[in-house]
Amino acid sequence: MTEQVPFTDVYVDDDIVERVVETLESRRYVKGPRVQELERQFAETCGTAHAVGVSSGTAALHLSMKAAGIGPGDSVLVPAHTFFATVSPVLELGAEPVFVDVNPQTYTMSGTDLARKASKADNPQAVLPVHLYGQPAAMHAVWSVADAHDLTVFEDSCQAHGATYRGERTGSLGDVGCFSFYPSKNMTVAGDGGMLVTDDDELARTARQLRNHGRDADGNHVRLGLNHRLNEVSAAAGLEQLSHLADWNADRAAAAARYRENLGDVPEVELPVERDNGTHVYHLFVVQVPDRDDLQLYLEEQGIQTGIHYDPPVHLTPAMQKELSERPTLPETERICSRILSLPMHPRITDAEIDRVSDAIRRYYE
Repeated sequence: MTEQVPFTDVYVDDDIVERVVETLESRRYVKGPRVQELERQFAETCGTAHAVGVSSGTAALHLSMKAAGIGPGDSVLVPAHTFFATVSPVLELGAEPVFVDVNPQTYTMSGTDLARKASKADNPQAVLPVHLYGQPAAMHAVWSVADAHDLTVFEDSCQAHGATYRGERTGSLGDVGCFSFYPSKNMTVAGDGGMLVTDDDELARTARQLRNHGRDADGNHVRLGLNHRLNEVSAAAGLEQLSHLADWNADRAAAAARYRENLGDVPEVELPVERDNGTHVYHLFVVQVPDRDDLQLYLEEQGIQTGIHYDPPVHLTPAMQKELSERPTLPETERICSRILSLPMHPRITDAEIDRVSDAIRRYYE
């Protein structure tokens, strides 16, 4: 049987195992020094005053919006070309998602459609750009609309750890940045976990209370909250993972460059576009092709794993259809859904594996 080319890979070494074992032996599993240290280092990495460790990227989005006061009667401008967890917290808070189309080359929020949708929205209070696949959104357009409508900017940075826009790190580009540490992300905590980052002292304080049953620093329940804490064992793994993040992002960029070199002259394959004013950290390497389903099946037969991110788009999922009174106008989002295919991408992918994937795609189109 031909050895498979895996879609992704999770890095575990002796240092990570040692840190985790030390934490287990410490008997300190929650609300301890490892979470605090990960928060300190992650805030430093993002260039923000605060980082608040939470149980998932979804929790980071939900708690940041709740801490900022988003609720019933508010509209939040979001893309539909994203993972469902970008939008579900909006609905959980009783707010209304207003779907914005995307730039079909960068896959991030269209500034033109954002301005149009914001001007028509009922009581717009926030905008939630997604740095999708590791590509920063066009934040200059987001800032322009946010300033014009006095919107709070929540960054969904769950796929963009370490990416930059105009020299600044994702997470520091809005009022709040939200990250996921799910195992497939550019760094993980050996399970679910997340982080929200901000320069807003009050928002950070409120988020810390909300993640811990609404408790203040003295242990008093001062607001309604649940348990969304990040645990010590996860933080121990995360500290080691964070130390590798810059090198791993460089390895992802090198892998993307080899894909480009190999596939740049295949006319059927539309390669990802990198912004001139930002860095792409390639959480995913997503191409567009005219016959996606057939190509995916062919690659599977060749022992090559691929993925689809995302089809259907959020506004066409069964859960969201129950919430929407009418179908939003999102022509680019809907057009690309049948064309997108995610190729194998992770820091340890070899040149031979990239060449094998590329050669298989070339043979298919030849």
